[in-house]
Amino acid sequence: MWTDIDYMDAYKDFTLDPINFPVEKMKEFVSSLHKNGQKYVLMLDPGISVNETYGTYIRGMQADIFIKREGVPYLGAVWPGPVYFPDFLHPSSESYWGGEIKRFHDVLPFDGLWLDMNELSNFITSPPLPSTLDNPPYKINNAGVHRPINNRTIPATSYHFGNISDYNAHNLYGLLEVRATNKALVNVTGKRPFILSRSTFELIYAVSLRTQRRALQPMDSARGVLSLCKRPLCKGYYSSRALSLGFCCCICQEGAWASLSLASILVYLDGVMVTPVLKSGADTVDAYFPSGNWFDLFNYSDSVSTASGMNVMLNAPPDHPHVHVREGNTLAMQGEAMTTEAARKTPFELLVVVDGNGNSSGQVFLDDGEDVQMGGEGNKWSLVWFYCEKTGNDVIVRSEVVNGEFALMEKWVIDKVTILGLRKGTRMMRLRGQESYNDVEAKSGQRTVKTVGKTIDGGEFMIAEVSGLSLLLGKEFKLEVILSES
Repeated sequence: MWTDIDYMDAYKDFTLDPINFPVEKMKEFVSSLHKNGQKYVLMLDPGISVNETYGTYIRGMQADIFIKREGVPYLGAVWPGPVYFPDFLHPSSESYWGGEIKRFHDVLPFDGLWLDMNELSNFITSPPLPSTLDNPPYKINNAGVHRPINNRTIPATSYHFGNISDYNAHNLYGLLEVRATNKALVNVTGKRPFILSRSTFELIYAVSLRTQRRALQPMDSARGVLSLCKRPLCKGYYSSRALSLGFCCCICQEGAWASLSLASILVYLDGVMVTPVLKSGADTVDAYFPSGNWFDLFNYSDSVSTASGMNVMLNAPPDHPHVHVREGNTLAMQGEAMTTEAARKTPFELLVVVDGNGNSSGQVFLDDGEDVQMGGEGNKWSLVWFYCEKTGNDVIVRSEVVNGEFALMEKWVIDKVTILGLRKGTRMMRLRGQESYNDVEAKSGQRTVKTVGKTIDGGEFMIAEVSGLSLLLGKEFKLEVILSES
């Protein structure tokens, strides 16, 4: 559950509206979420209200923590009205910001933070000073009309600690705020932090998740925004398939704010590619596919095979996200549930997408999702590698396990193995295998082979499914599928 800035008292950070979001009722609400295995995420804006009765402002002034222009804190304007902006290059910024987060967390035990407006957004455009920083010799294509560099943001002639101009540090602001927030949440919760940031920069994934930064091209209408936000991409759909994708998500927030100027490939990592629909009302999308065989993750019968990179026009119904898996990759997926806590208890399915030689590989890292250090000392995590090789008429799927004790303690099992990308004419004759201690069995009637998709040379792909398994994820196994060709 997330809450926008409406929860604040007069849009001031680290406060609660006493009428609509009273403290005691909010505590009860968050407690009920936690009992249900859910998390609570609040939005924060960087602008600190200039208000002599506001503790966050008072402490900021005492620490001399705000960005300056002409020697005094730069006065901008956002939701609470007149504001100063924290300088996250200041040596005391992490202490200041972390202290405010701790004070608020002591009042309301939220689980994560959504950092908005941090590119920095400003409701006013300050007049330029006689400086080439405020009026550079070139013009950026701001909003497609070459607006001034200071348009609705802090001026380039604002200065951070160390006499660093905002002209040189502007794009770092979101990353620096995320870094300070990350440290604060670790100190306050003792857990791996959950942070969404509207503004991004290189290395942002090392310290947070992120939302897609707003672009500068105008959207057709508010209806256009809503039509895009109804698509599964904008709902965090992929998390229900337990895929660890570092994807961008667009958040439908304040009406017709902007279109998403993204590349045609949104994500391409570890053999998984997401193709977004970027135009409102579109029923097709022009998708670029690198060379190879690609299979639709939600409909294995839909495949794309290319000898070299090419564009392919795909149908784009609003309820079908385009996520494709490339040959040679193995994915470990869990089932759907209402919460991640419940989804973690579902069995795993292995999707083994073989290449032309019958090979595939992949891995899954598993821990409690809360330890700050991933893969640290101790046995509170497991790493499982999966390999598939085809030798003659045998397809062998096997695993190698590091720190398997954690996966065994969580009682995770693989109940289904799907081998995708076999050539037509393949038949499954026998199934045999073994774990470290237990035989692998699949009940009669739970092995199927069917035709899906087309190969580059005009042939057809086959899919072999083996269900009814009970492979302990924490134990190394070897599954041998004996095939014959008709």
